[in-house]
Formats: sequence, structure tokens, C-alpha cells
Amino acid sequence: MYAVIETGGKQFRVEEQDALRVEKLPQAAGEDVVLDRVLLISGKDGLTVGAPYIEGARVSARVIAQGKGAKIHGFTYRRRKRTRRRFGHRQPYTEIRIESIQA
Repeated sequence: MYAVIETGGKQFRVEEQDALRVEKLPQAAGEDVVLDRVLLISGKDGLTVGAPYIEGARVSARVIAQGKGAKIHGFTYRRRKRTRRRFGHRQPYTEIRIESIQA
């Protein structure tokens, strides 16, 4: 059984016991989170597709950790003006483990 969920503006195909990194969620490590934006569920009954979401469907997950991704370096400049700027960015993420999928 698998589901396609939406969180943080992205879509993920998940199964039970999958671990994945999603955009930062407000829950702390060890807390449970319910993802109710379920787009598709495939199970024993066949395929169920939402329009756009499936009503009553939920995916329960547990927050494993909060963290930051690898540093991305950026550089901007204006030619002939002696203006340049270097910057770095680390995108925050939440690592979750899928506990159950309920249709």
C-alpha cells in the first residue's frame, strides 16, 4: 500500500516505514504529525485518486529530527561597478518516518 501526499509545496510517494525529508514542520523531534493532503492511495481495493485531495484520508508520521541541508553558495555582481556579494544558504528540513496510511 502506498500514497502520494503533498507537503511544503512538493509531492511525495510514501509507504509505511519510509523515512523522508520534507520542508520544515513546526513539530519537535519525537512528536506525531498528521498529513491530510493525500492525493492518491493505492491498496487492496485498487487505486483511489482525489480531486484534488481524498476526503477522510490521512497519513500519520513521526518526526525523527530537525536539521539543515548542505550549504549552497551564491555570488552576485554588477559588471563595471566593483560591486560583488557572496552568500550562503542552508535550507531547513524535517525528517519524518511514515507510521500508517488510512483511507
